Amino acid sequence: MKLIIKVPATSANLGPGFDALGLALDLWNITTITPANHFSVQVIGEGEGRVASGKNNLIVRAAQRLAERAGKSMPRFHAECVNQIPLSSGMGSSSAAIVTGLLAGNALLENPFSREEILNLASEMEGHPDNVAPAMLGGLVVSAMDGGKVIARRIFVGATHASPLQITIALPDFYLPTKQARAALPKKVSMKNAIHNISRTVLVVEAFRNGDLDLLGKAMTDKLHQPYRLKLIPGAASAMEAAKKAGASAAALSGAGPSVIAFSTGKPEIGEAMKRAFEAAGREARIFRPGVSSQGAEIQITKNL
Repeated sequence: MKLIIKVPATSANLGPGFDALGLALDLWNITTITPANHFSVQVIGEGEGRVASGKNNLIVRAAQRLAERAGKSMPRFHAECVNQIPLSSGMGSSSAAIVTGLLAGNALLENPFSREEILNLASEMEGHPDNVAPAMLGGLVVSAMDGGKVIARRIFVGATHASPLQITIALPDFYLPTKQARAALPKKVSMKNAIHNISRTVLVVEAFRNGDLDLLGKAMTDKLHQPYRLKLIPGAASAMEAAKKAGASAAALSGAGPSVIAFSTGKPEIGEAMKRAFEAAGREARIFRPGVSSQGAEIQITKNL
């Protein structure tokens, strides 16, 4: 049996939607799974030479977790990964690996779990569903936890009135561990700030649904996580401001960072403006311009090699 698994990048939070909103991006990790005598992983592209190549790889660990949950033994396999999602970027690389491993393990064990159950297991492994849900479902996804189970709903992303939505992401050469980004958050928040985020999260969803970039610009502000995380990332606050000055309707940290994501109707200078802002802070930056992916994770199965 040969499996080909495609999983998109994702951007979580989107300003006020902390741990609740996620958007699938048209930037993919494509993994081919084939039978082998031992677990092995080969990476081409993003993460090449930087991730574990054996049983400690996250793809293998996710497949093994699923097998344990099913009470079965996971057949050994080789994973050849062609990766477009940068590691530690705020674009869902770990979620993509988890989803890849779970889908692979499920197929190799003849599908003991439904897609919904796989989403629950992915969220359990990742710690929250804001990245794994859009990685599985595609598009804009609102998710929440209820008794250990994920409630996730995909929201249609409408076209803007002027032109297709353009996404620009600037990724600085700066490593921000997820644990450090979480540790920077306050243990308590004010009622005022909670209301700020609740109300604007609803408006962000409405803005995406209607392709209303003017509303997106007004709504994509945050009081719960960005003020604390931006201080950890040299140039990130300046990059957000530079994006807006260059014509972006809205900008935010992508996930916990360090990348910054900006939304517009087609302003090529936005990427260069963000790049210059990071350079002024002593950091090089790469620019990505992915579209929104309406498709989530896909798996193709070939029975005979």
